[in-house]
Amino acid sequence: MDFNSRRITAIIENALLEDRATRDATSYACVDANQRAAATILAKQECILSGIGVIARILDVYAALDGAVTSHYEVTTHPEIFDGVRLHNGQSVAVIRHNARVLLSCERVILNFLQRMSGIATLTRKFVDAVFGTTVRILDTRKTAPGLRIIDKYAVRCGGGLNHRLDLSDGVLIKNNHIALAGGIVPALERALRNRRGSQTIEVEVRTLNELEDALRCGAEAILLDNMSVDHVCLAVERCSKLEKHIPLECSGGIRLDNVRAYAESGVDFISVGLLTHSPQAADMSMRVQSA
Repeated sequence: MDFNSRRITAIIENALLEDRATRDATSYACVDANQRAAATILAKQECILSGIGVIARILDVYAALDGAVTSHYEVTTHPEIFDGVRLHNGQSVAVIRHNARVLLSCERVILNFLQRMSGIATLTRKFVDAVFGTTVRILDTRKTAPGLRIIDKYAVRCGGGLNHRLDLSDGVLIKNNHIALAGGIVPALERALRNRRGSQTIEVEVRTLNELEDALRCGAEAILLDNMSVDHVCLAVERCSKLEKHIPLECSGGIRLDNVRAYAESGVDFISVGLLTHSPQAADMSMRVQSA
């Protein structure tokens, strides 16, 4: 992840502006302008780390927004601390030495990013671990927090998952509403095959075995098995195994930690899980600040 990219910079800038970080009334009133401090970020639970690179970038963007010359800062981490590593309760994530006012003003924004990203990575790792030993790969979806998609999807990768489409231009996925408006799977597929850009794969969402047959007959190049039972997914896998050409199979809908293993053992290639990014529980972290 390039935390210096314009997209990430814009996300961080919006977060700091939202919190009016450069107008921190409490820190201005209580803390001397020249005081130095050391802030230790601690994990308060076992979790998968994601977002360590965001710390320095937040401090840089804060300095740009503040418009004043701020004192030099230093972010120190242990060599074994990096995105994707498993943290333990009480473990130090990083130590930041900087102007005390700046540390206090950036505290919540730093923790918000680290906690959300690490929460997504942690949940993703649980799903990845649950299907260990199978050939299936865990995918995310576009069910991300508005404006934070690139952050959310990076966190999924830190947890061992793969990214599905980044946005609507990133592939053709014919879903229920496309099918309804086109008049069925057959006309939807015919139009997509005529109108696709370049070599984009045509993936079709099906909900029944009959719809699967329609999709295969009309040239679907990948199939999304939506809200099917495990038994029906197994039948779909068996049906596609008889084809001359391998058709990637993905299943989604109602996938939870308590049933993901059963779906994985059906033989599908991918399982997409919306709750990785739409319902993650933030990892518990804190920042302790002391005079330096």
